[in-house]
Amino acid sequence: MRWFLQNLTLLFSILIFTWGNTAPLLAENQSLSSPLDTLLEQAFTATQKGQFPQAEIYWSQIIDQYPENPAMWSNRGNVRVSQNKLSQAISDYNQSIELAPSFPDSYLNRGVAYEGLGEWEKAIADYNKVLAINPNDAIAYNNRGNAEAGLEKWSAALLDYQTASDLDKNYSFARGNYALTLYQLGETEIALKTMKNLVRKYPNFADMRAALTACLWDMGKPGEAESNWVAVVGLDARYKNIDWVKNVRRWPPKLVTALNNFLNLK
Repeated sequence: MRWFLQNLTLLFSILIFTWGNTAPLLAENQSLSSPLDTLLEQAFTATQKGQFPQAEIYWSQIIDQYPENPAMWSNRGNVRVSQNKLSQAISDYNQSIELAPSFPDSYLNRGVAYEGLGEWEKAIADYNKVLAINPNDAIAYNNRGNAEAGLEKWSAALLDYQTASDLDKNYSFARGNYALTLYQLGETEIALKTMKNLVRKYPNFADMRAALTACLWDMGKPGEAESNWVAVVGLDARYKNIDWVKNVRRWPPKLVTALNNFLNLK
């Protein structure tokens, strides 16, 4: 997800957010009301600390005061997604989109919520909307790949992951998704090379170390597999839970099977 508000120095009036090339109607140096300034800071702090129920309360209080500001609806949607309140989050994104139909982030975030519900086609439609507004949005390409993978459209997903990583050379997770999908499509050697390159560049990339573990075990290289697995367990123990890998992280089926074989036979 992306957050509409990134910097408290940009805050805040009901009209401070402008879409397209229009200018804010209030001067940038206009003083803010102290109670609202404090409430915004509390909302951001709670959000950044992962205190999502409290953050939701703060964003709701802000919405009560400024119901016409689309960013506030989307921010509350984001903290609701973080609590798996997906239907409520979608309602917030709908309101944000109604207020600002040309701003891409609410479509992107709503797509994430639709993915959480397994509504892949709706998610793809939202990512298509983002890309119609901004054809170079790497996150939208990556996320559309995720939704296409949900539909088992692996070739389409592969192309979107490749495009995302080409648009942003430092988008390691898109490149990782590209590697996982290559493996699903039987491009084992290229997948393995891509995974190793990512681990070399990002030694603490748990997802790729876990994927390497599964691939190497599947290829009959138990020593290398075990070596990577030691690092995985130290970085992110969730990969020991095959149900999490399959249904939350949503690896492709061939890699899920390979990792499951490793976990059960090592």
